[in-house]
This record gives sequence, C-alpha cells and structure tokens, in this order.
Amino acid sequence: MSSDPALGAGRAARRSLRGRGHGLARLASTALVTGLVAAGALTGAGTAAADEAPAHQGGATAVLDGLKTSDKAVIKTAGADDLRVSAGLFEMTVDGGGKLKTYCIDIHNPTQPAAEYKETPWAQSSLGKNENAGRIRWILQHSYPQVDDLASLAKAAGADSLTEGTAAAGTQVAIWRFSDNADVTAVNEDAEKLADYLQGAAKNSAEPQASLTVSPAVVSGQAGGPLGPVTVHTDAAEAAVAPPADAVASGIKITDKDGNPVSKATDGTELYFDVPKGAADGTAALTVQATTSVPVGRVFTGVTTTSQTQILAGSSESVVSAQATATWAAKGPVPAVTAQKNCAKGSVDFTVTNSGDQPFRFSFEAGTDFTVEAGGTKTVSVPVGEDKAYDITLGGVDNDFKQNFKGVLDCVTASTPAPGDEGTDTQAGASPSPVATAAAADTTGGGEGDLAATGGSSATPVIAGVAVVLVLLGIGTMVFLRRKKSAAGAQ
Repeated sequence: MSSDPALGAGRAARRSLRGRGHGLARLASTALVTGLVAAGALTGAGTAAADEAPAHQGGATAVLDGLKTSDKAVIKTAGADDLRVSAGLFEMTVDGGGKLKTYCIDIHNPTQPAAEYKETPWAQSSLGKNENAGRIRWILQHSYPQVDDLASLAKAAGADSLTEGTAAAGTQVAIWRFSDNADVTAVNEDAEKLADYLQGAAKNSAEPQASLTVSPAVVSGQAGGPLGPVTVHTDAAEAAVAPPADAVASGIKITDKDGNPVSKATDGTELYFDVPKGAADGTAALTVQATTSVPVGRVFTGVTTTSQTQILAGSSESVVSAQATATWAAKGPVPAVTAQKNCAKGSVDFTVTNSGDQPFRFSFEAGTDFTVEAGGTKTVSVPVGEDKAYDITLGGVDNDFKQNFKGVLDCVTASTPAPGDEGTDTQAGASPSPVATAAAADTTGGGEGDLAATGGSSATPVIAGVAVVLVLLGIGTMVFLRRKKSAAGAQ
C-alpha cells in the first residue's frame, strides 16, 4: 500500500488476524545492501584484518515509488467493518538504473515511504511456507502487465472490457486470495470477473532463478594460492567482473581455475581470488554486475525496515549486482561468515567456515561460545522476532574479529502462522540477538549456506493524529527528563 491511501489500521488488523493463526543497494566502495546487510568492520581474523564485512549475494535492489495503476477492492475481515482499498501495480526505481512493476503479497502490512527493497528468494519470504506460491507466479505470467492485450484478457475472463486500472485490480485481488488467503473482492464487475478467472485457472509454476547471485559470498584461506571458487548464477547473457579496487597495487587477480584473468562471467562461471604469496593478511572484494530483465515472480522485501512484501510483475532492463569477499592470513584461524534468514525457523542462520590452521572461537555479543575447528564449518541459528529489526554482532573470543549484520525478518502474513506461534497473538522469536537459545549445528561442507494501497481507511487520519501526539509527548518527556537531570546536577 502506498503511504497516501495506506490502511492506518493495517497493523492492528494484522495482529487481530494472527489471533486466529499468526496469521544494487547503492554500488559504492566495497559494500552493497542485501537481505542481510553486513555493516561495520571485520578486524583481526587471527592476524588478518578486513575493512568491510561481506555483503551482497546478489540481485536487484530498488526504492519504492508507490502505487501507480489501480482500482478499488473490498476486504472482508471477521468482526470488523469491510475495508475499501486500492489494489493494483506498484513501481520501483532500481539502484543503478531500471524500473520494476510489482504487486503486493502482504495485504495487511503497509508500505513505508520510499522504502528500500531487495530481491529475495521465496524461502526467505512469506512464500516459503505458501503452497500456492507457484499459482501466484502463474497469475503474473498470464495477466496484466505481462498480457497487455486487454481486449483478449477481458474475453478470456468473460468480462465486457478492461482498463489498465481494472486489469491491475483484478490481478491483485486474485493474487491476494493466494498470498494472504484473503476474502477480497474487486469493486468493478469486470475486474472481479478477471480475479475469479485467474484464481480458477492458476496452476503451479516453479520459482524463477535469481537475476544474479554469487555463492558462496565469502571465502577464506592462506595467501599464495587461489581462494574460491565463487560461482556466478545469473539469467543475464553476460556479466562484468570487477576486481578489488586496489588490485593493481596489491597484486590480487580474479581468475578462473587455471589462473587465467577473468573480466566477464556467465551462468556457472567459477571465480577465484589469486592472492600473491607473502601478501599481508587482509581482505578483498570482487563485484559482478549485469543489465538484465529481472524474472517475473521474484520477491522483493524491505532491506532494514518492515515494508509490504512485493512480487515482480514486470521489469525493464535493470542493473543487478552481487559481491563476494575473500579473507586470508598466514597463520591462525581464518574465518568466513555468511548469514541468511530462515523463515521456517524464525531465525538468522550464521555459517562460519574456518580455513586457518587453528580453531576459531566466536560468540554473539557475550553470549554462548562456539568453536569451529581448523578446516571445519559450523552453523548457528539465532532466533529473531517476526517484523523485528535485528542488529547482530558476531565476534571472536580470542581475537578482535568482529562482524555486524542488520536487517528485518519479514516472513509472515496475517494468514501464515509464524514458527512456534500457531493460534496465538504473540510474535515469534525474542530479542534481536538472543544467543542463549541459539542452536548450533556442525556441518561437513562449506556453506551459505502498501497495505497495497490497501488503503483509504477512515481511521487513517485519526491514527496519524494520535501518532503525532505520541511523538510530541515523547519529545516533551525527553526535554523534561534532560532538564530534571541538569537541575539535579546543579544541586
């Protein structure tokens, strides 16, 4: 939902419904925004040091422009008045260039103005537990805007005629019935016929491949040999490979498995960091970038704030990017850390690989210690509350290694039970980094492992007014406390 017609009571409705069943971030320097934003610095991997934490496994990142093509719909909710909302297509502007068109798949959650979004796998969104996810993709492939012959679309649906607005509304209504199990109806008769047609005809379709990713996003080892491989996955015909910014001075090269320099990649290309023997302990990052149409059906979620989850309905040629980082040291532990959201468990899963010659001990902000033996890998799950922003720091116990991850877990719609939360009105998980309950698992290999302008509620101005009052009260309280503190200090 765009912020203008946003349903101000969306959050309250969402919590009420849960009572029945909980229910290229900007390409700059060496860091890119992703679903897991790695911020801060890596320092002291044994004697190694790194300036930036690993960041971007890949895809498109974009800023929400708002709802652009729509008509009206009505949502029925138990024990509450019907909600008249706007339903249709949103637009986003891609970082680096390009435009995206999206539909909402999170009806009771409002959008945030100019929210930043990133391309996300289905498993890291509410579609991960939705058995009708494939039917949503079928609708996207067989309706507006992918089908822009509105006369033929109307004929297929048994409608008299369709405009762009009513076609978008009918498509959105059909999607909501699958994404949110919503009791929703298009106001326009022809839009409603389209929604019924799409709902009845929808068949399961597979999740589309990501526009561009690299795996793993982090590698580590000792200088004097190739570190990798980092595998490129993309639907683009070709992608450019950019070496580290100081590659010439440092002597670091990006090569293939035979040591040949690489500047371009296609799907399946394996990349290696060639670090000269005797190089000082450190880190380096490569960037892979392409211009391509992002596949229809890719999910977009908020980067660091909870904003209505979107699904791609159309894409211009857009810039997509991914980053991989290598860390090396002459001796001691040499950790590489990747993290990803786990919607099935309501957690963020950290996979730590140690390519050094000594064990690596780490913890999460003075919590339980974990150990990864030399050459080993360990995965630790940190519970995170649904719709809660998290700020998790992983640090070395015996050295000054530190890496910070920020993001938000947004895996649940009003009709989707959160892990361990079926039938309750509470949110899953605990504080952003509740390491006391983290579950560790040893593995053998490396790894990564608006209210859709559902809006126009008459409650919106009232809620907005209350919000302003609360903000002013908060400011007044802060001023009062500061004055009181100053007065006490003067006595």
